[in-house]
Amino acid sequence: MIDADEVAELCFERFRQLPRRGKPEPGREWSLLAAALRVTRRPNSDSVEMEVVSLGTGTKCIGKAAMSAAGDVLNDSHAEVVARRGCVRYLIRELHAAVSGRCSSLFRPADRRGKWRLRPGVSFLLFTSHTPCGDASIIPMTDPQAQPCPPVTSLSSCGEPDGRRNLKRKVEEPADGGNSKLPRLAEEETREGETGRFESRTKSPDGAASVPASVPASELKPGDSADSRPSDAEPVGDVHRTGAKCVPGGPADPLRPGAAYHSTGVLRVKPGRGEPTLSLSCSDKLARWGVLGFQGALLSHYLEEALYFDTVVVGKCPYSQEVMHRALVTRCSRVSELPAGFSVHSPLLLQSSLEFQFSQNQTELRRQGGQGRISPCGAAISWCNVADQPLDVTANGYKHGVTKKVLGTPKARSLLCKLELFHSFLSLVAATDPSALPDSLRSGELHTYWDHKRAAQSYQQAWRQLRLQAFPLWPRSDRNLLLFR
Repeated sequence: MIDADEVAELCFERFRQLPRRGKPEPGREWSLLAAALRVTRRPNSDSVEMEVVSLGTGTKCIGKAAMSAAGDVLNDSHAEVVARRGCVRYLIRELHAAVSGRCSSLFRPADRRGKWRLRPGVSFLLFTSHTPCGDASIIPMTDPQAQPCPPVTSLSSCGEPDGRRNLKRKVEEPADGGNSKLPRLAEEETREGETGRFESRTKSPDGAASVPASVPASELKPGDSADSRPSDAEPVGDVHRTGAKCVPGGPADPLRPGAAYHSTGVLRVKPGRGEPTLSLSCSDKLARWGVLGFQGALLSHYLEEALYFDTVVVGKCPYSQEVMHRALVTRCSRVSELPAGFSVHSPLLLQSSLEFQFSQNQTELRRQGGQGRISPCGAAISWCNVADQPLDVTANGYKHGVTKKVLGTPKARSLLCKLELFHSFLSLVAATDPSALPDSLRSGELHTYWDHKRAAQSYQQAWRQLRLQAFPLWPRSDRNLLLFR
């Protein structure tokens, strides 16, 4: 049995043990926390052992113009993404031990040459202190006092004919004041990296979970508004908002007052200041990991089966089980014709009664007079269970505290950026005996990051089916940003 409060406390305790660097300033800054846990079931018992193997904090992502063709910038620093990328570092370490002939407590050899699989009884769990941004955060609520902004009586009252400008600004405007924890880069670069994740992370004053609308949220079709319910249903005054924007080419948010503000079930990109971002919402990424696995394309070369989060635990925050299921599972539930080793995975969804000490709600409660408005912390922390450099603190896509002078050098790179993870993967390949290499890595034509990702044929086949059947509007990566080596 998985105890949600035990999971949350393990994650919070791991966070408390970390050094001060990169943590929010109490009473002034807030952040989000996520973690990947290894779960080992004891033989002949219902009890489990749980270990935090990766932890991340963060709320930011960079704009399109700040992305690098060298792969040396961390594009997305939302906590769930940071935790997952740290977990990939942990998996590479364990595979390195396995292929080197040392004992891995995580992997055992599979039937096919060069392939590995999890040991019996081992699984993974994802914890996040708040519902993921995007679709999972569009939660109906019935308490007017908990609404993210004052009720809107008419669209014209917002100051423009369609009422959209001011509604949009409520979501995107950052808090006053600069952020002392960002690297000393140009002002315009800092503003590009900011995200408007304020409304999506708003919490009810009493801390109670939201009450879903009468129509089960999991049954709403993509493009439906959260207000799609029978006329005799109990009225829902509003929904918790998300700052993530609908991807171009699909249904847009109606932006009508109250519960009809958002469309549900649609892909969304994380917002930025000025230049748009290309980062999909955490809800969308979790849904993708639920089909393709969280190991990514590169590690699929070594794994017989995709790795899934068997359980997802959310901390104390506005929450709806139906909305979480819709966002993470329902949208992909009919995907079929997947290659061997891939499936549509439906995790156990749980919520803890424990709240992160640096949540937006707790930070607001602890704010003292004279501290001004609270703001999201500019830094992102990654910790993972590896011997070499387990801690990585970043801001605006680079190592925390770097100056412009060292940008483009290894000193500025996060250990989680594509280039660093690719180099770690190449180190794994080099450590593998040539006779034990997976068949997919035996080509002499593999040079770039792009080459190695495309060569993971089963993963790419699964991705094509997911895109075709569930996410046809998922933006395609720019190949020119993936040709580094």
